[in-house]
Amino acid sequence: MQIIKKIDKPFLFSIIILVGAGFFIFSSASLGLLVRNDSRFTAIAFNQLFFGVVLGSIACLITSFIPYKFWKKVSLIAFAASLALTALVFVPGIGWSHGGAYRWVTIAGINFQPSEILKIGYIFYLAAVLSKNREKIGMFRYGAMPFIAITALAALVILPEPDNDTFFMIALAGLIMYFAAGARKRDIAIFIVTGIIGFAAVIAFWPYARDRVATFLDPKKDPLTSGYQIQQSLIAIGSGGVLGKGFGQSTQKYNFLPEPIGDSIFAVFGEEFGFLGSIAIITLFLFFALRGMKIAARAPDEFGRLVALGIVILIVAGSFMNIAAMLGIIPLTGTPLIFVSQGGTALFIALAEVGIVLNISKYRNSK
Repeated sequence: MQIIKKIDKPFLFSIIILVGAGFFIFSSASLGLLVRNDSRFTAIAFNQLFFGVVLGSIACLITSFIPYKFWKKVSLIAFAASLALTALVFVPGIGWSHGGAYRWVTIAGINFQPSEILKIGYIFYLAAVLSKNREKIGMFRYGAMPFIAITALAALVILPEPDNDTFFMIALAGLIMYFAAGARKRDIAIFIVTGIIGFAAVIAFWPYARDRVATFLDPKKDPLTSGYQIQQSLIAIGSGGVLGKGFGQSTQKYNFLPEPIGDSIFAVFGEEFGFLGSIAIITLFLFFALRGMKIAARAPDEFGRLVALGIVILIVAGSFMNIAAMLGIIPLTGTPLIFVSQGGTALFIALAEVGIVLNISKYRNSK
């Protein structure tokens, strides 16, 4: 089959639109900080624009030119380094906490979540191992055991933070990659059941997870504390109606919604652009997902296919988890809306990741 060495333009355009629309939405949501006289406004806006949009676009350009097979060669180093970096959250003076969770580090004056880097390190190494063992993936030694071991190492540094949401997304992406690599359906079923049991155990033994589920089941039970965010989110989205109040016209972002530029940013968007606007951005993410999966399906080798699939699943799963949480469909997760929520370094890494998918698209098969 002929190899077409051209970037997938529809996928590229979806990225450009998501980043442009994301900063547009972020700009409106950040007005709430000005009204609250939040001194962080300038720093947050600069971080989002410079580190996220500008440097992220440069990173996307660079990774789109790096042959994707390079990442297979360095996959073990990348995974080991990302594990070590994530473990730094527990080192005094480097790691720091917010809301009782140790998820951030400060290096050279830059604050970021190292688990974002661990996500891509995990994808690289799992894809490398699964592609290497492709012909024997149905055997426990070459399929299930490596998947369990690699995922367990990620859990070892993420769950103690605690950051269950990030681990869930990593495990989900890994499980889908494992299935796509040819895993036996029986093994997948076992892992799904194990995951359900693990989820039940988290609820049983971790109070904050139990509180989230209780709030999800009855958000009106305590509307001023645990149920406050979801209540205000639903008020914001509901008041947007069909067409929305218009850009910058959200009232909930000023004094009611917690984290209007973070977890709650979709609620701000829903209030300002209404049902039709919400459908539009969901459709855009769906197009991004479908185009990304098409790139994965047409990749010339197993490693490229699994890496593209893993990256797309990570981004889309995280985004839809955020939207679903704001709509009250699932418990609040704390996951950001990718390309939109606050987080310059997170946006930088997401754009670097999609640059890798763009590079894979250059080598797609013509059939």
